[in-house]
Amino acid sequence: MTSVLVELEPKEVWKHFDVLAATPRASTKEAAAREYVLAQAKKLGLEAMSDKVGNIVVRKPAHAGHESAPMALLQGHLDMVCEKNEGTPHNFDTDPIKVTRDGDWLKADGTTLGADNGVGVSAALAVMESNDIAHGPLEFVFTIDEETGLTGAAEFPGGILKAKYFLNLDNEETGTICIGCSGGIKTTGRRKVAFRPATANTAWRIKVAGLKGGHSGVDIHQGRGNALRVLGTVLQELVEKSAEITDINGGSAQNAIPREASAVVVMDAAKEKELKSLIAKIEAEYKADLGGFDPGLQITAEKVQRPEKVLDAGDASRVADLLVSLPHGVLAMSPDVPGLTQNSTNLAVVTTKGDVVEITTSQRSAIESSKWAAARMVATGFRLAGFDAEHTGSYPGWKPEPKSDIVVKLQAAHEEVFGQPAKLIAMHAGLECGVIGEKYPGMQMASFGPTIVDPHSPNERVQISTVGSFWKYLKTVLERI
Repeated sequence: MTSVLVELEPKEVWKHFDVLAATPRASTKEAAAREYVLAQAKKLGLEAMSDKVGNIVVRKPAHAGHESAPMALLQGHLDMVCEKNEGTPHNFDTDPIKVTRDGDWLKADGTTLGADNGVGVSAALAVMESNDIAHGPLEFVFTIDEETGLTGAAEFPGGILKAKYFLNLDNEETGTICIGCSGGIKTTGRRKVAFRPATANTAWRIKVAGLKGGHSGVDIHQGRGNALRVLGTVLQELVEKSAEITDINGGSAQNAIPREASAVVVMDAAKEKELKSLIAKIEAEYKADLGGFDPGLQITAEKVQRPEKVLDAGDASRVADLLVSLPHGVLAMSPDVPGLTQNSTNLAVVTTKGDVVEITTSQRSAIESSKWAAARMVATGFRLAGFDAEHTGSYPGWKPEPKSDIVVKLQAAHEEVFGQPAKLIAMHAGLECGVIGEKYPGMQMASFGPTIVDPHSPNERVQISTVGSFWKYLKTVLERI
């Protein structure tokens, strides 16, 4: 076990996390993680199966004397968001995560940690191999490709699961039980663009960096900066000054607030002072606007080799205008749950691929009609700018049932372990409960887990002490339901 983890308790959980941290498991590339789970099931002599897309179902018999207890299901996703700081030499397809410790927190060196959902999966694996938890019959579901749109859950078949209670281990706040979540959808705009020969003599790469980023659901209300919006502002002002633009790229995932973005700008060398003055002005304006929400913003200009071709002026203007004008952030707060975002949209990724510029966004809402209204609003913006718009990856929300049997049982267990009931919450993020649960009417669902901060960004960290309390609570829940 990695030296950082070797002394941590509970060892039965951290030993599996140690393996997962060393296992590349980007979304759609979870093969090695799947093999590990299947190997564990085989070693333990447990029934295991895979569906057509690679989700895994494992069944474990009840502990002696608890055969008549209702069947419960533990669920987590195998993939992780792969984000790294610019300049971090890490290959997510081959390199292990470099786990570090800072007091009561674990984090990674310049990359996402993968505690989302690696800790939940590790806890489920620890339950699989346990022989001292007096639980009833259990099912375990390990899904693939959660982070790019819950596609593993969306493809999960009906008619397989037998459990009455669905326990998702992907909540990220100790002391809470999540009983509802938002649905989501991806809206993508594409435009074939024209190029022309560059005429100016000097090129700079404009870089936006230093922003916090974060989860586009749970962090969208935090007031953090959006690197694509900042870059668009710079490019819009430069286009107005007849600068030539190419190679516009930024963001990395539809469900992450973009932290970094860049573009190449071609101008006469004599305008370098003017360029840097403009960048300094825009940086100061955004810093004043973001304040303490996101104080690390940096906009830089670095000389690079002059490209042969640049975007046609009209196309450069369209892209810059869209990055400035497409909505981003909270659209509405919940009228029923104080502090809960009800509707939002994330301006997520821009890429230049050959002669096509693609802009990816995602919308979230617990209300299906509101989710589609937000998606149509964004698509309309795309079409007004001459982009084609496409909706993909729609998934449903999960309606809270605060008086269900499973919530009552979870609250009783929480009072037993912690001396007080948990706070019932709904999450402005997609959880697989709603997607899989839709195919199993009557299955009762809830989600809980340890404290994880800043998922989907290189600032991701998990609080060590809460993993211990999460494990104690999980064992108590399984023995009481």
